Amino acid sequence: MPETAAPLQLSVDRTSPVPLYFQLSQQLEAAIERGTLTPGSLLGNEIDLANRLGLSRPTVRQAIQALVDKGLLVRRRGVGTQVVHSQVKRPLELSSLYDDLEAAGQKPATKVLRNTVEPAGAEVAAALGVPEGADVHLVERLRYAHGEPMARLCNYLPVDLLALDTAQLEATGLYRLMRGAGITLHSARQSVGARAATAAEAELLAEAVGAPLLTMERATFDDTGRAVEFGSHIYRASRYAFEFQLLVRP
Repeated sequence: MPETAAPLQLSVDRTSPVPLYFQLSQQLEAAIERGTLTPGSLLGNEIDLANRLGLSRPTVRQAIQALVDKGLLVRRRGVGTQVVHSQVKRPLELSSLYDDLEAAGQKPATKVLRNTVEPAGAEVAAALGVPEGADVHLVERLRYAHGEPMARLCNYLPVDLLALDTAQLEATGLYRLMRGAGITLHSARQSVGARAATAAEAELLAEAVGAPLLTMERATFDDTGRAVEFGSHIYRASRYAFEFQLLVRP
């Protein structure tokens, strides 16, 4: 049975121009990001929360709905308002999703959908620098966090690069396996986009058909300049975001 979250230190500033519902929403979101409100815990009764803060029920309901819309809370019939989890925010750097989720305390898990050898299509061949139709190793995985699907990952590698065991792929990240095999990951060329989920993708990722997905394609190179991996991934936009750090040129 889900646990009710411990009482939070919440307050609102009625002299602030920031709407009261937004102040409350921001504080609840911060508590989820910090882990004070843990995944699976119940937020509590809207009436009690409204009375504690001296707010109207519509104001509290609006604050909660804002976090429901962000995918951080979910209303479950007969259960109440429950914390789902914080959105995963991944920096755009040369790291694996598994390592990023683990570092964020998101309890990553993996299901291997395909682990096979197949002929390279034109895009994969160009990315890996091999002839079109040449054999490449394909690994397709479904990555979970806190038991929820987060992303579908398709990775293509030169067929003679390293042995990839399905049990190992489900136990850890691909980049970790590559580094363990002595491959030095040096740089990557990456593009990020977005599109709507197909019916098959929606079923795989527990989203609605047409839901927004983030896309990422990455070609990774070792310290000799050789292409060692090409990835084509899709992520649930409701659960996942990329972060950029921008520097101003002098």
